[in-house]
Amino acid sequence: MDYRAVFLDIDGTILMPDHSYSESTVDAIKQLTAQNIHVFIATGRPLHEILGLGSELGIENYIGYNGASAIYQGKEIVHEPLDKQIIQQFLELAKSKQHEMVLYTNRQNYFTAMDDPVTKAFIETFQMKENTNDLDLKTAQILGVTLMKLKEEDASDYEITENIHLSRVNVPGMQHAYDVIRGNVNKGEAIKKVLQHLNLNKEQTIAFGDGLNDKEMLSTAGTGFAMGNADPKLLPYASHRTTEVSEDGIFNGLKQLGLVK
Repeated sequence: MDYRAVFLDIDGTILMPDHSYSESTVDAIKQLTAQNIHVFIATGRPLHEILGLGSELGIENYIGYNGASAIYQGKEIVHEPLDKQIIQQFLELAKSKQHEMVLYTNRQNYFTAMDDPVTKAFIETFQMKENTNDLDLKTAQILGVTLMKLKEEDASDYEITENIHLSRVNVPGMQHAYDVIRGNVNKGEAIKKVLQHLNLNKEQTIAFGDGLNDKEMLSTAGTGFAMGNADPKLLPYASHRTTEVSEDGIFNGLKQLGLVK
């Protein structure tokens, strides 16, 4: 198969729980690049927080905010902010239910409560730096949202239109956090637009993920790998499985396809 693009989730896929990544992942990315295969980070995280990681790994192409933004070689090819009315409904719901939220713009992370212990743990877990609790929601473009302090049964309260569903974060200690995913804006839909821009077909693509926010991505890619540490509910969406993030999962998956040595 003539593979031309690889899409890599971050947490639980590139990064281990201690925020480190394996040398095998760096080696795999170098081998892919040497074969002129486009490598993308594809994450729910805001892009302003991960450019440093991309630089360390030698990656310059990104899908961020669970598909609301995509950048190829410095050019933004997807930009899909959330509807302001939806955001206002989320804020009112969260306040009434004593939940917390983080809203991501293309420059900052707006937290509804900076001093809440759960918020502090979230910031530490995801090593977030550009944080504020002062944002003009009338003018700001919100590209992504994560809700915190939810029980599983709370998630459906926020699914206020058929286009919205919540996806639990698959990171140790963060199971109370849920990403807001849109039916028409997600990692899979962003990949479709990237492939159109690059004039590639889905059979030429590979994706690696571990969380339920990766299901559209794994379904869209021609070859979709679920990590060994993946949420069990993700497995039906993957065509392949690999080892855990701590056991060279990306490298071993690519080795199955004969793309790395």
